Amino acid sequence: MGGWKRVAGSIALIAATTACGNHAPPSDPPSSTVTSTTRTPRVVDESGRPAITFDPCLDLPDDVLVEAQYDPRSKRPSEYPMESYSFLGCSFKGTFHIPDVLDEYRLTVLAGNVTLEEEWEKDGHVSSHISVNGRDALLQLDPSNKNNCAITVRTDFGMVIFRRTYFADHVREVPIDEWCSGIDELVALLEPQLDQ
Repeated sequence: MGGWKRVAGSIALIAATTACGNHAPPSDPPSSTVTSTTRTPRVVDESGRPAITFDPCLDLPDDVLVEAQYDPRSKRPSEYPMESYSFLGCSFKGTFHIPDVLDEYRLTVLAGNVTLEEEWEKDGHVSSHISVNGRDALLQLDPSNKNNCAITVRTDFGMVIFRRTYFADHVREVPIDEWCSGIDELVALLEPQLDQ
């Protein structure tokens, strides 16, 4: 993540009245249920930047994670509220294993209210411009960040980073050209959830 550093809630009001004594109907009809669909962001900052409206731990459905071969039960939330920007994070353990080749992949998803342009300015030297399902994105491969590859996509509030870490099932070094293998398909599967 380099130098960068939503609580789900709904309110339901249910009131019911019951008749006492004789079989007369209640004098007041039951009130209707009122539900708020507004989500309070898990972190906020004083920057004036947009609120982060995608929470990786809440907004990536379990079935989609399973399809992507990650265990939804392994999710670990993180948050980085700063004065000038913020990030919401969630990490997941992979379920895919190849004996003597791949122990597992781990996925970290970070939603932040910084722009894609700011990310390019910071890490352009290890980034290339790509598109994911028609959305502007950066493929980020830093040789000094061993066995890691990331795709960062543009959002209405800023950007979301999908960082995958490769854990080899052997002591040999994983070639750099394998670090990003298949990450484009992974992010293409998860990207539609950003606008749900």
